Amino acid sequence: MSEATDRPGRSERPDRPDRLPMEWIAGSLKRERARAGLSLSELAKRAGIAKSTLSQLEAGGGNPGVETLWSLGVALGVPFSALVEPPVSGVQVIRAGEGPTVASERADFAATLLSAGPPGVRRDIYHLRMEPGAARESEPHIPGTVEHLVVCGGQVKAGPRGETVELNPGDYLTYRGDVPHVYEALAPGTTFVLVMQHV
Repeated sequence: MSEATDRPGRSERPDRPDRLPMEWIAGSLKRERARAGLSLSELAKRAGIAKSTLSQLEAGGGNPGVETLWSLGVALGVPFSALVEPPVSGVQVIRAGEGPTVASERADFAATLLSAGPPGVRRDIYHLRMEPGAARESEPHIPGTVEHLVVCGGQVKAGPRGETVELNPGDYLTYRGDVPHVYEALAPGTTFVLVMQHV
């Protein structure tokens, strides 16, 4: 697992915040691992990460990329948001550029969780920012996941592998998220809102 700050050009990009809510992630990982009845070793094996990495995350350290957290969520059988969502109050405002943001380890891609579905309402809302370059290859999420995408600015190619569609501002796309899928920015400053629905 690489540190985001070690990536070339990362420190010069003030629009690429690296604010991981590590205390929330640590608590969520411990809670969900206990709920699933898994040891550190077993969860690390299922997620395909080193046991030492998982131990570090549960201690509130490290700087995991979105791929690591997705793998842990799938291994635990919970949505990604269950690992990064903050404690909530009655009224919640997330200003542009704020909120728990996780960067990709493999593409110029960052996801900001805007809203996690409360118990009984299984949907999460993200604001995503992406630049042209490497595509974000996403492995299948938990079974029954459906993604809804609305482009805000720029241009993006997205959808299941082999069925991607080019989208412009205002375009909407929905597709199964429990199969391998891809996001690729085709224009600078591409942003979109993604709603993940978990059945």
